[in-house]
Amino acid sequence: MIRVKAILQSEFGSADVLTYTDIEIPTINEVLIKASHTSVNYADIKKRVGNKGKGKFPLMLGLDVAGTVEEVSPNSAFSLGDRVIAFPKNGSYAEYVAANEQLVFKIPDSLSFEQASAMPTVSILSYILLHEIGQVKETDTIVIHSAAGGVGSMLIQLARIAGVGKIIGTVGNLEKESYVKRLGADIVCTYETFSEEVLKETDQKGANVIFDSVAGDVTTSSLDCLAFYGTLVQFGNSSGRAATIKTSDVHGSCRNIKGFSLGTTRKLDPARLKPVAEKVIELFASNKISLPIAQVFNLRDAGLAHKLIESRNYEGKVLLKI
Repeated sequence: MIRVKAILQSEFGSADVLTYTDIEIPTINEVLIKASHTSVNYADIKKRVGNKGKGKFPLMLGLDVAGTVEEVSPNSAFSLGDRVIAFPKNGSYAEYVAANEQLVFKIPDSLSFEQASAMPTVSILSYILLHEIGQVKETDTIVIHSAAGGVGSMLIQLARIAGVGKIIGTVGNLEKESYVKRLGADIVCTYETFSEEVLKETDQKGANVIFDSVAGDVTTSSLDCLAFYGTLVQFGNSSGRAATIKTSDVHGSCRNIKGFSLGTTRKLDPARLKPVAEKVIELFASNKISLPIAQVFNLRDAGLAHKLIESRNYEGKVLLKI
């Protein structure tokens, strides 16, 4: 059996539990991919830290990958050498990964592997959040929390392309203000002040759509500045704290709260992702949108990449070069 390099963990804990080691090359599922780059997402951090009693070790992290098709099953729509992005079955921190054919998407030669690897999770997620869940309109004022992160960076650009009237981004530190405004945000404020700023900018009416991946107190403050008939789109809890939502927060004001998970959709409705993937790949290939790359680490230095993500002292996407 051929052995390849990978990052594994055998327990939950700090970034130091990540180990650079050898594994057997994956048994082909539908598509075997020789990895070029993979992105590091906040979901990787949460999975690495984990919950006691809920781990199956050894564990490989990683949601997405960019690379080249190495092997396919009979009658596949893919061919040897195809350049692709994918959501692998059992993690992406490895030289070779296997993926279900429904979760593999061809990319053009004009799109670099580095830029392609930055996009799968955050761009497909953002497109669905904006157009299918949030259903934004040109007349809307929207709030994008964690605006300097990968999903935030993508949401701002997609909202600008969609012609959204006013885009307000929130950040933990105003040192990121210029970066977020370069992406297309009209106003940038901190988590502590955004609720007041939103009400001020909307003549006390509030935002029409708020995209929240932070939860906790940020969700509470979001409900303080969500307009009548507005939508709170909840898709994460990077703060690690749950929010309390009361029925009185929604029925009298005709507001609604929608949740979405790309991970759940990959498992339960993977066919939903292909048309979205094709749209965002075209947007990237035509240079209508891009994702700034904060830093690229070698695979063996995955622990350092995780520490950078946890520091929140970065803008854009953090990648691993395989």
